[in-house]
Amino acid sequence: MNDKDYEDFISTVSHELRTPLTSIRGFSETMLSSWDKLDDDSKKKFLKIIVEQSNRLINLVENMLSVTKLQNTKGSLILKEIQIKPVVETIVSIVKNQYKDKNFVLEINSNTLPILADKDKFEQILTNIIENAAKYGDENSTIVINADNSDNSVLIKVTNKGIEIKQEDYEKIFTKFSRIDNPLTRKVQGSGLGLYITKNLVEKMGGKITVKSEHHTTTFEITLPASNIELQAREKCSR
Repeated sequence: MNDKDYEDFISTVSHELRTPLTSIRGFSETMLSSWDKLDDDSKKKFLKIIVEQSNRLINLVENMLSVTKLQNTKGSLILKEIQIKPVVETIVSIVKNQYKDKNFVLEINSNTLPILADKDKFEQILTNIIENAAKYGDENSTIVINADNSDNSVLIKVTNKGIEIKQEDYEKIFTKFSRIDNPLTRKVQGSGLGLYITKNLVEKMGGKITVKSEHHTTTFEITLPASNIELQAREKCSR
């Protein structure tokens, strides 16, 4: 990292940390100084904001740590055969609890091959993509998670309805600290690191991630290698 990159990194991190910290301090000070004057609804509202901003800080720090580890991720990957459906179901149940206004539909082919991947990293990839779809999807919209075989790989699609991503921004959204400018992203908070981390993890496991957005529908496609063990077994059975 050269001096310019380092300065940009520090500047961005400082900005991202300052916003939630300022909110936490402001609402905490208000509650301490005006506790007797606040009604219960106001107290609950302020506490909810403090919790949300604390979670934002935690996510930001975790993303920062993930970015610093990406350089050495390949050596620390533990590749195992993973069945996709149970992992998707677990991630969806977690995200659904946070985004109660969204509906989730799973379209996972029962013949979908297991993948060869690092389970923790795969869970991080799915969490980032599915949470991203819920975060930027229209209110009361449906998120569709599809999985099926594609040659010797497995193709996972996550689709949501919402504001389109311009074609010229397809590559930009996967770069570090990048956030495209539209009415929704101005309202929704984010560090601009989630998709950068996701793309790096997918590629380190020999996969590929792309995005396509049109007619107010955005689809992220993740291709990961299928398990050779399962492929060999199916080839023997077909002989």
